[in-house]
Amino acid sequence: MPDQDVRLQHLKVWLDEQLAALFAEQGWGAVPPATLTAASSDASFRRYFRWEGEGRSFVVMDAPPPQENCKPFVDIAFLLAKSGINVPKIYAEDLERGFLLLNDLGNKTYLDVIDSENADDLFKDALQALLAFQQLPMVAPLPSYDVALLRRELELFPEWYVKHELGIEFDSAQQMLWQNVTELLIDSALAQPKVLVHRDYMPRNLMLSEPNPGVLDFQDAVYGPVTYDVTCLFKDAFLSWPEERVRGWLEAYWQQAGDLGIPVQPDFEDFLRASDLMGVQRHLKVIGIFARICHRDGKPRYLGDVPRFFAYIDAVIARRPELAELDVLLMSLRAGANA
Repeated sequence: MPDQDVRLQHLKVWLDEQLAALFAEQGWGAVPPATLTAASSDASFRRYFRWEGEGRSFVVMDAPPPQENCKPFVDIAFLLAKSGINVPKIYAEDLERGFLLLNDLGNKTYLDVIDSENADDLFKDALQALLAFQQLPMVAPLPSYDVALLRRELELFPEWYVKHELGIEFDSAQQMLWQNVTELLIDSALAQPKVLVHRDYMPRNLMLSEPNPGVLDFQDAVYGPVTYDVTCLFKDAFLSWPEERVRGWLEAYWQQAGDLGIPVQPDFEDFLRASDLMGVQRHLKVIGIFARICHRDGKPRYLGDVPRFFAYIDAVIARRPELAELDVLLMSLRAGANA
């Protein structure tokens, strides 16, 4: 029997025990007959299941150690809930085995429902949650988005996309270009004011919920650049928006953040430049991650969204002369891949 099926059997036994205790504690009577169905999976090893029975529903997280660690999710959920952000309530936990029983924030993500007509309203709610997130004092024992982390993320691009997907390696000239680009992007990120950073604040991780949105997948939060999450929100892996509309949303965020005392750059053009360079760092990282998911984990579907990230990068290169070396590097990689 596959390992995942063994885990699922263990999860079901654990879930039955936890639900019996929860129903008794809440005075809900006997646990009713119910269904347990796959709710979602993501680019990691985590899986989610939805339990539904007689009008009640819960979500169960299966996060297998050692690949996954539930403790950051639990700790950060507590931190965010205190600030009024709608995150999953944790009813039961088994950190050693990687099981969590959560309340159900709904079955529709922003990605499922967002379109050009409702985007303004949905993003308005998303920005309110993000602003609450960013006003939290930086007192929790979370990592910082430091040089080492930024560099590790960027190195995913040559290691997995260039080497494994394109099947080539940097020559000495390309390596020099890459080194210069990474230093520019890292310096820009480190120069930014710091706030609590979700690191995957995008429509796929926001649930249509009450209050809106429900926020998921925050377990990798760090303290880092103020532009990171808002850039991630509008330059998403799975859908794109017209640049003028994105600029308008970014300006609305920048004005509100400044009014609330969040340490955004005082000049909007400086904020936009920081957002552009932060986006390029993230896009290069995610291209590498998507290649790794394909070649290491056997999930090729994510590679279909790589062209979207290159389009984001090309748009920034066109308006940021300081990225000329990245332009040269990418053109040389495309030429080499087509040779």
